[in-house]
Formats: sequence, C-alpha cells, structure tokens
Amino acid sequence: MTENAPRIFGFAGWSGSGKTTLLCAVIPHIVAAGFKLSTIKHAHHTFDVDQPGKDSFRHRSAGATEVMIASASRWALMHELRNQSEPEPEELWSHMAPVDLILIEGFKRQPHPRLEVHRPALGKPLLCRDDERIVAIASDAPVPEATIPRLDLNDPPAIAQFIMRHVGLVPA
Repeated sequence: MTENAPRIFGFAGWSGSGKTTLLCAVIPHIVAAGFKLSTIKHAHHTFDVDQPGKDSFRHRSAGATEVMIASASRWALMHELRNQSEPEPEELWSHMAPVDLILIEGFKRQPHPRLEVHRPALGKPLLCRDDERIVAIASDAPVPEATIPRLDLNDPPAIAQFIMRHVGLVPA
C-alpha cells in the first residue's frame, strides 16, 4: 500500500450468497468504531442510475461526458465511458473523498484482499480454492474443506472486527 493509497477490502461470492446484505450489515459497525468508509460496487455493463425523460438523462443523451446532479442532500457524478475501457478500481477511488477504508463488492480480478461469502446450501464450490486473495470465509454453516479462517455469516460485528484488524485500522 502506497502512502496515499486507501485501505481496501473486498467481498466475493456467488450470486445469491448475500454479499450485499453482509456488506450493508458490516458497514454500521465500522462506522460506529469511528472510521469513515466508502464502497465501490461492480455492476453489470447494462446498469444505469439515470432514467429516460429526466434532465440528466437528456444531458447525457445529448453527448455530455459528465453530468453532475446535486441537491441539498447529496450529489452524484455520472461519467460516460463512450467506448473507453472499463475503469480499474484505482481510477474509481481516485475520484472519491479520502476515507479510512473502501469496501469493494465485485472486481474479483483485482489484487485486494477479500472475504468470501459462502452458503453451502447453494451447492456452489468455494472460490478461495482458486483465489489466494481471499483471506477468510463468512458462512452460515461449517466449511470443513476450508483452509482459511471461517467467520459466522450471522455475526456482522465479528466480521467487521476481522476486516478492521486485517486492514490495520485496529490492532491485531
């Protein structure tokens, strides 16, 4: 990690395993510990946060590269790639305000450490077998074949503590 690089930790798992649910359950515990965090969610290429008929949609459709929407509550910046390659996470977080931790859902080919969310009942194989960047598994059942730490999927406070220790926000 370079001097100005943020602490990064990811969530990986098969579709339907509960990655988003767990991430949203962990966030309040890290924030309650006094840390600021942001998230990056990798989405399918067809996603859109804008809607046809809205002024911002019309701006983008007319050819604007970036459209910022702002109110008293929040602002959002949409950037059209227009045949450019998909940005890497480093490029994305360079546009974000500095925080103590960035949690990433998706971007499974990137080199950051990650937690595998695994539900044996889904019948899917463990991802950690083929991904050395997975440092622990959060599961709702025992995973006897796992060779890395297993955390209880139903214990978000413990998972938050594990993440904070792993990235160095709290002592190990």
